[in-house]
Amino acid sequence: MKSPAIPFDEQERLSQLRSLAILDTSPEERRLFGVPIALVSLVDENRQWFKSCLGLDVSETDRRISFCGHAILNQGTLLIEDTLKDERFADNPLVIGAPHIRFYAGQPLHTLSGQAIGTLCIIDREPRSFGKEDLSMLTDLAGMVEREFMAVQLAISDELTRISNRRGFMALSKYSLEICRRQHFPATLVFFDLDNFKHVNDTYGHAEGDRVLKEFAEQMRESFRTSDLFARLGGDEFVALLTNVDNKAIDGLIARFDTALQARFAALTLPYSIGFSYGLLAYEPHKHSSIEDMLHEVDGAMYANKRSKRGAQQVALPGRPWKTEPNREAMDI
Repeated sequence: MKSPAIPFDEQERLSQLRSLAILDTSPEERRLFGVPIALVSLVDENRQWFKSCLGLDVSETDRRISFCGHAILNQGTLLIEDTLKDERFADNPLVIGAPHIRFYAGQPLHTLSGQAIGTLCIIDREPRSFGKEDLSMLTDLAGMVEREFMAVQLAISDELTRISNRRGFMALSKYSLEICRRQHFPATLVFFDLDNFKHVNDTYGHAEGDRVLKEFAEQMRESFRTSDLFARLGGDEFVALLTNVDNKAIDGLIARFDTALQARFAALTLPYSIGFSYGLLAYEPHKHSSIEDMLHEVDGAMYANKRSKRGAQQVALPGRPWKTEPNREAMDI
């Protein structure tokens, strides 16, 4: 048996998959081609999980033995008309044991930005042939599933930067905080506001301002882990929820992000500089009942940092909530 390779864009692929917020949701039924097993499979880091499942009584399997892990590496349909004649699968546990797969056809499903996150696949317990018309029908059906996923993405993604928008962040962060609460993992909310952004818009135009926002979002994508959540809340405000990271390490993470961001803009040789102000807030389950509470508190910490601009970060600590409501227009520095 040959385990599937890891795609070159694995980190981005996982980020896109999890942004859909459909893993572990209620299954949907799809009946296809008269085969005993039909699946919409999503390939997570260590498992394949079935969003739609007909003919199996399990909801997921190990990625290492998955057929779909191989299928997402393909540009087109992965077709295996007889698994016993394919050295990659002849001794696969899913072939020599239940559900005794002898035929497999899987069409990769892609996100808006092109990452393959899973497949629409059909499975038989007997070898069978699969002609051009069958392949065309499977491709068309997979396109319908892709459009469903893309509709979800459009609802929770920022159109300009292609990272999560406010709606997506609010939904995903509730799930992440619940995991942190149950597992006693630390979590830190970071609120970013760009400095000098109004000057860029006013002096160089809104197209250049859009460029700044996209570059900032791209650096977030490169600097943070797939387990972290990050989003553009609106305007020039961004946020990141860093989970299972020691609070003492957060300062270093933000410093490295800032260094990478400055290097990114320096390489573009732009006639302006872009920095950011930020606030930090450590998650306290007994105190923070919702992500909305945390955003309100960390927003004040960020504006305290913007007021100071002496390079010292301002952290919202327990018992010291920031209550002032600064004039944001006057503070656009």
